[in-house]
Amino acid sequence: MYHSSILVSLIIALIFTGIFALSMHRDRSRYRNVVFLLFAAGSVLFLIADLMGEAGGIFMLIFAAALLLLVLILPIFLMVNGITMLRREGRKLANFLSLALGIFLFLGEISLFLIGLFLFSDGNLAPSFVDSVKNAAYPALLLLTVTTLYLSVTFLAFVFFCIFLQFIPIKRDFDYVIIHGAGIRKDGTVTKLLAERCDKAIAVYRRDPTPPYLIPSGGQGRDEVCSEAEAMKKYLLQNGIPAEKILVEDRSATTRENIENSRDLILKRPGRKYTALVTSNYHVYRAMRYAKQSGLKAVGIGAHVAFYYWPSAIIREFIAVHREKKHLIYYLIGYLLVLLPFLIVLLER
Repeated sequence: MYHSSILVSLIIALIFTGIFALSMHRDRSRYRNVVFLLFAAGSVLFLIADLMGEAGGIFMLIFAAALLLLVLILPIFLMVNGITMLRREGRKLANFLSLALGIFLFLGEISLFLIGLFLFSDGNLAPSFVDSVKNAAYPALLLLTVTTLYLSVTFLAFVFFCIFLQFIPIKRDFDYVIIHGAGIRKDGTVTKLLAERCDKAIAVYRRDPTPPYLIPSGGQGRDEVCSEAEAMKKYLLQNGIPAEKILVEDRSATTRENIENSRDLILKRPGRKYTALVTSNYHVYRAMRYAKQSGLKAVGIGAHVAFYYWPSAIIREFIAVHREKKHLIYYLIGYLLVLLPFLIVLLER
């Protein structure tokens, strides 16, 4: 019986891991990979638990507790990070994202606590008050709890997948490397964020056996003295990249335009088109999605980002991906499927 259980777990783990590996091989930019990664990781965990025998139950219990703890501390971490963002980056709307999400998730955890209190309360203390609160607040608290848990789990799954992308080995010998623009300083020099992207592209260039063309991509904003592409070109030249190896794309204003305009520039040139997209590590997944949609075959390479900046940035990426019509529909369908059993319980009450 013990060995048959391990065999079943092994087969399931191989199936889900194989599906994930095949999906990643075909297209790393597909959103389904986020879901496949969850199933693959879950099946491997159950296999490990089976292999551990009697200790497997304790292992799964510890893992479940750790996961629950991660979900519980997530809002606190986000709120602290949000305050840090506001102090370091200023009171821009985008810098409130981490704090706002943390507060929302924290309210969800309070509602979960209150539901537990209602469910396990024997009503000995002020039973009429407890019952009245239950009847009035229970549906709203349940809705808030389910919503925050769904948001927490899906957000963490998205985060883990974006991190996972950074550890996938990539081939070298690129023909072109697109460097995605970001804001520049008032004097026309690159910011630290943009310098990190340029440094990563320079590292790719120097490791490549046949140095590729670097394409700094980014237009000029209203408050900028030059285009982002021009600022990046100056930085690249200062760091030893030959001018003939730099192709400037200075008309784009968005990530999608970065890719589309750079693609048009690449397609006009002869020879191979093996391309890398260099951007901040939190931004790799969305850049790869846009490249796929634009018909540009490319791999993503992530540049380092300050730790305090990463949570707000990944929240923006999560929102941007789920604003796409197809993914928004899938996300809402998943939410309704999770919510349905709880709605049935409420109707029965």
